[in-house]
Amino acid sequence: MPRNQFERMMFALFTVIVTVHAYVFYSLYVINGNTFTQMTGETHVLPAIRAMGGISVLGHAVPVWAVVLIEFILAYTLEVTMGSPCSFRLACKVFDPAKTNPVLFETAIICATVGLMCPAMSFLAAILYYPYQYMDFNFFTLLANWLKLICYNFPFACFSQLFFIQPLIRTVFKAVFRRTESDESAQTA
Repeated sequence: MPRNQFERMMFALFTVIVTVHAYVFYSLYVINGNTFTQMTGETHVLPAIRAMGGISVLGHAVPVWAVVLIEFILAYTLEVTMGSPCSFRLACKVFDPAKTNPVLFETAIICATVGLMCPAMSFLAAILYYPYQYMDFNFFTLLANWLKLICYNFPFACFSQLFFIQPLIRTVFKAVFRRTESDESAQTA
């Protein structure tokens, strides 16, 4: 897996590209799709979003591509500065990487990353998608929205990261950063 800072940054980039698209799709279609279609009378989510003029971000309607871009920037920044370093340290507190089966250790890192990133990104989403156009800012409404988002996102995050996203990213990463047999044996020695 990643051996230097460049490879860690690329691994985070690959992960965030897939993750942000999955979570924006999940948020728009699964969590909010029925609300959007009921508000506009449309039968499908994308026409409903177009009829609303876009997704409300900080009280202003923006297109879906802008939501993806905003979330990508926020997620990549959080992943590189907090998610990856802290999740590795948390996994090392529970398991010794030299003595633990690599699959178990990688699973611990994934679970720690989800445990850190899900509340952090849900908090940012609660701020970005707060219903500013319908009400004045209220801390308790923000807190309730944050907790609601954690409850929606955490099960999806655990499932998708453990069984879909991380296996895909690890496969792609291994294909992009091919190692020779001598590189692998030098690392384990």
